Amino acid sequence: MASSERSAAPDLARGLMLAMIVLSNVVFHLWAAPTGPSGWHPADGSAADRITQFLMIVLVDLRIYPLFAFLFGYGMARLMDRQVGRGDSPAAAVRLVRRRSLLLIAFGLVHAALLLAGDILAVYGLISLVLGALFLRRTDRTLLVWAATFAGLLVVLALGLNALMLATGVSDAAPGHVVTPGHAEYATGEDGWLAAAAGRLATWGMLLLGAPAQFGMHAVLLLGIWAARNRVLEEPVRHRRLLVVTAAVGIPLGWLGALPSALAHFGVLSVPSGAQADQGELFLLQAATGIFAGLGYVAVFALLATGGWVRRPLGLAVSAAGRRSLSVYLAHSVLLGPVLAAWGLGLGAHLGSAGAALYALGAWLITLALAFFLERRGLPGPAEALLRRLLYRPQAAADVRT
Repeated sequence: MASSERSAAPDLARGLMLAMIVLSNVVFHLWAAPTGPSGWHPADGSAADRITQFLMIVLVDLRIYPLFAFLFGYGMARLMDRQVGRGDSPAAAVRLVRRRSLLLIAFGLVHAALLLAGDILAVYGLISLVLGALFLRRTDRTLLVWAATFAGLLVVLALGLNALMLATGVSDAAPGHVVTPGHAEYATGEDGWLAAAAGRLATWGMLLLGAPAQFGMHAVLLLGIWAARNRVLEEPVRHRRLLVVTAAVGIPLGWLGALPSALAHFGVLSVPSGAQADQGELFLLQAATGIFAGLGYVAVFALLATGGWVRRPLGLAVSAAGRRSLSVYLAHSVLLGPVLAAWGLGLGAHLGSAGAALYALGAWLITLALAFFLERRGLPGPAEALLRRLLYRPQAAADVRT
């Protein structure tokens, strides 16, 4: 879609989301640092590092995947609406969305093999492949009922396990559970690129296998489809009350849900061994409340899009990055892995949490500048151009045959 046809809010939200994604990913490139009980963040550091760790746990960790899921679902629904508006049948539009999901899985495979184990393209491609087929043509009521069902499953599981831990003082995590450091799962400490690639693909495969159980992602993706049908981001002024309430309720609730994990990381809160590990009680509580924080962030970004700053250079650059979110996301991996990982320049061994966060924000700013450069020249991002060529080529070939 041409820039003149697009609403500012979705692109602005994607552009700001990219800053949070690169902040989330950079921590797994601190491969020489001893990790804390969750396996994600270093266990030590300067005062600036410790402040950064606290802010990351409360504001960012497990808060970005629902934000991305919402925008992903929103984009799916808008793609389908545009195709139907151009004369395609709903069935043909769903097939196009399915092709896009399959292509994103392929993009994700290449991305993981080359650079980043924690690739999100394939996970969302797989989820959208299933949920798109099941829900894109369903009613708004059906979307909301199933979104509430998926969210309820995650919340009940998280609250139930935490209540059990508090009542018994025993974590459900296996006795003697050993946390695998995040940098080991991302294979950033491997000296050889081939060995790192094997590790990355193993982690990528596990993420795909776990996708069906990501109830929070399912819930928020369906809410994104519902919101797109009701043009919540395209018309933020008309939906201002909904956006304000979502931000005012969702963000504090999300931050409070992550606070126990942050306190446990610093030893202020004593919890059983394994409670902070993946699928541990505090991890699930953080993930469940992350849904509310992610939706709150979307609401804030939409409200920000109503301000005059979006027409100034910074706002235009952020929106330009949002329009090229696939290219920017992949570019971040180019700026992280080869520079920070042991198989590259290895600079991740010399950074603390604060330095890594500054590096991540610097990478985001570089990609903002590149996106703005492309925007001024009316050029798409290279990944978007490739995806579009692959996506519409089967349709064009069918048109030629007929």
